Amino acid sequence: MSGLAFPAARRWLPRSMASRVYVIIFVGLMLAQGLSFALMVHERNESAAATMFDTVEHEVGTSVAMLDRLPAAERAGWLGRLQRDNYRFVLGPGEPGMPLVTTSSRMLAGRIAKEVGPAYRVRADAISTRPERYQVHFTLHDGSPLALEIIPKGVPPIARWLPVVLMLELGLLLACTWLAVRLAARPLAQLAQAAEGMTPTADGPRMKEDGPLEVARAAVAFNTMQDRIARHLKERLHILASISHDLQTPITRMRLRAESLEDGAEQRKILADLHEMEHLVREGVAYARSAHGGAEVPVRMDLKAFLEALVFDYEDMGKPVALTGSISGVAMVRRQALRRVLGNLIDNAVKYGGSAEVSAWRDEHGAMCVAVCDRGPGIPDAQLDRVLEPFYRVEGSRNRDTGGAGLGLAIATQLTRAIGGGLRLANREGGGLAAVVTLP
Repeated sequence: MSGLAFPAARRWLPRSMASRVYVIIFVGLMLAQGLSFALMVHERNESAAATMFDTVEHEVGTSVAMLDRLPAAERAGWLGRLQRDNYRFVLGPGEPGMPLVTTSSRMLAGRIAKEVGPAYRVRADAISTRPERYQVHFTLHDGSPLALEIIPKGVPPIARWLPVVLMLELGLLLACTWLAVRLAARPLAQLAQAAEGMTPTADGPRMKEDGPLEVARAAVAFNTMQDRIARHLKERLHILASISHDLQTPITRMRLRAESLEDGAEQRKILADLHEMEHLVREGVAYARSAHGGAEVPVRMDLKAFLEALVFDYEDMGKPVALTGSISGVAMVRRQALRRVLGNLIDNAVKYGGSAEVSAWRDEHGAMCVAVCDRGPGIPDAQLDRVLEPFYRVEGSRNRDTGGAGLGLAIATQLTRAIGGGLRLANREGGGLAAVVTLP
């Protein structure tokens, strides 16, 4: 049963940690306040009952003794003075009744009998239960009967200001709880934002190393981790760039030697392999440099004019590239980085889809989106994320036979991340692939 109850309870909890903590503390405070109020009411009832018993016990004993000593003719004049809110004296035998029903009535009758003594021959009868009304009968020393009619009034109502004070107290506790939860959850939100903004060049947001001791230590550890990751990635990219750069010289010498050979099939095969090696080396260098795309200074640029110029350049080269939609306005953009990203995507679309369609818009959050679409074979849904990795090629549609090195999308992805954006791929309805670049 418990295994089924806890998942159901978790489904009803809010998603954020701050909201969950706030709900838990709120429920705890409400339960604590309710328990405190119940205990207060119970203690108040007990105290009021004890006070009432003591008061009635002593007052009745004094009143009975006084009426016993008064002449019979004067007793009626004193009944009004001895009357209280919850009881009154009646001269005579009173009304017939039944044995007492409630514990409180039997307790009060017993205490009255003990207070006045056995000489008055005390007995008690219940007259009615709803509302509760009972009589305690006495026999005075002159033989006259006397009845005490008791109508319990219950505990006096609580003061009107008490619920208001309790609500103000609860509101103050909730406000303090909200402030405490917010202060505790804010560093986690900042840590998540800093982690999402990490870049290979370590120019992402840094955590402020202040605040409480635990928060400061976590900030220092995060900043140190970011520096180590950046240093490690820079070393790997530097090694890749160095190897790729150093390979250009021997490849050039080999190409010169191959060109000096006699024309033939073997010469053409060697030159084709060298051309492929040169292309792979150039892509490796470009991939290593793409990690530093965020170092470019953003400039104010007319996006529509930028896309038109980019598409016109491809049209001048005879490439089937068209601008199907754009937006007007000025935006802060890293021009060279964006041009390299879109250039890689357009080249891929033309190579694998035969043509490219470029469009731009702003999403509901105001972010700039640029899409490059084609009508090629597309990519299996299970491999849409993997094709963004370096040197990964989809078998059958995007492989070495088409001249690809498997770095075009990886360069575009890394360059987009370096300038603070994102790249996602999606298959189009009716066939083809859509690559959407989103920039802040």
